[in-house]
Parts: sequence; C-alpha cells; structure tokens
Amino acid sequence: MTNVRLDGEIRDGRHVLTVRVYYEDTDFTGIVYHANYLRYMERGRTNYLRLIGADHRALFEATEREAPGFAFVVRSMNIEFLKPARMDDVLDIITEPEEVKGASTTVRQRVMRGDELLVEARVRVAFISGGRARPIPKPLRIAMRADQDFLAVADRAGEN
Repeated sequence: MTNVRLDGEIRDGRHVLTVRVYYEDTDFTGIVYHANYLRYMERGRTNYLRLIGADHRALFEATEREAPGFAFVVRSMNIEFLKPARMDDVLDIITEPEEVKGASTTVRQRVMRGDELLVEARVRVAFISGGRARPIPKPLRIAMRADQDFLAVADRAGEN
C-alpha cells in the first residue's frame, strides 16, 4: 500500500486529496451528508494552495503587510451531486484551476470513487482586503496559471 501525503499531491497539474468516509460524515441512511462534500472540497482547495507554494503562515504574513484584513472567499459555487458515497468509501478530491484572473480564480473540483464521478463543482474564489476585491498575490497567481497551462497543453495533446 502506498503512503499518501497528508496534504495530497499534485499529479499532472491537478491536486488529488484522498479521504475516507467516516460514520460521522453520513446521515442516518449511511450516505454522505451533502454538506460534507463541501468540507472535502474546501480541504482540497486549501491543500492545493499549500502545495503550490502558498504556505498559509508565510502567505498571511507577507500579504497582511500589503493588504490588511485579507481573505480568500467563495464567491460562487455550482455543484452537481451525481452519485452517493457511503461509509468506508475511499474518495479522491481532485482540484484543478480553470481560470485565473487578477482578483479571482475558478477551480473545477471532482469527488471520485475510483473511476466513478460522484460530485462535480465549479468554484469561484475571490481575494479580498478591506471588504473589496484585490489582486491575488503574484507568486500564487503564477503557480495557479502554471497548473492551468499544464492542463491546457495536456488536453490538447490528448486531442491529437
């Protein structure tokens, strides 16, 4: 059995976080309660940022000097619940950037059980400071665009 990193890993420009469904994640029927998918995806987004170099403490300290009171906030989310997960399932939470703009980014997230797609979401996350949108810090924006560019090249290569 392979040793999976606590924060997941970057594979082919995508972040993959493996989680196990516990009893506490389920409703009385033994199916994952819908709001827990949001928790899994939040963990995926957070760990993705950490692995591409956005160490939260370092990012906080550097950014706080430039943009006091900053935060990343979910601006919008479109989510499709396709199939249920159950207690003891092992799921992969896959996060990949789709669009990186000055003050926001849109990521695609999928919850997979093996090759089965269970949940798919598109999440728009904004960077704010002082109650309004601000540009995403340059090192983070560059890293996210690099993953986005990698995925675009891989997709084009797959079409040929």
